[in-house]
Amino acid sequence: MTNDPTGRARTVLVTGGSRGIGAATAWACAQRGWPVAVNYSSDRAAAERIVERILATGGVARAIQADVADEAQVLRLFATIDAEMAPLGALVNNAGVIDLPGRVDETTVERLERMFRINVIGSFVCAREAVRRLSTRHGGAGGAIVNLSSAAARLGAPGQYVDYAAAKGAIDVFTLGLAKEVATEGIRVNAVRPGIIETDIHASGGQPDRAREMAPHVPMQRAGSAAEVAEAIVWLLSDASSYTTGAVIDVTGGR
Repeated sequence: MTNDPTGRARTVLVTGGSRGIGAATAWACAQRGWPVAVNYSSDRAAAERIVERILATGGVARAIQADVADEAQVLRLFATIDAEMAPLGALVNNAGVIDLPGRVDETTVERLERMFRINVIGSFVCAREAVRRLSTRHGGAGGAIVNLSSAAARLGAPGQYVDYAAAKGAIDVFTLGLAKEVATEGIRVNAVRPGIIETDIHASGGQPDRAREMAPHVPMQRAGSAAEVAEAIVWLLSDASSYTTGAVIDVTGGR
């Protein structure tokens, strides 16, 4: 992610930035000197905590509410950054959900619509708005987009959440296509596939102990941390990965 023409650091937007990998990424970005827009859907207190932590170390951050499943709220999110923060330089499409374990023959349309509206459509709309600001075709200065996929995209998650795996498979293909589409417009687009990571997303899917229970099935014999995933994301955002686009990087402990 390059600076703007004046040399000023540009804003990184982290969707779903109030917890887990999103919060770890917001913190890691701030430690590199980047202003951070910490997006959250409902947990304002959690978002404010990460913002306060960043501000306490001299960083720049702001919590901005928006549900990425709602296009109007996404438009408001980007407009707020435009008006009140440094120009956008990067997007981390992190916001996402899982659901309770279930089989395909038990799946409802309501569950599928929620899964794909947040995990896929939300990422598309956020990327669309980012490209409109970053692309040299639109007068932008370039930048970087990192999408959050999952190891489930290549494992399938049978008997648990095939719908989530399918949504993340869509993110993989979206990453590859968008990377090629904007490769000559100053934008790099990559993805990270986390494996079993110690975050509270497992509890939201009714399996609070899943990371501990799955650890023996990981070649490294442990779950990963949100900070470890954040480091991969930050590398993909940074100019250190200037010749990397269309990549999908596994952070899975070998799984």
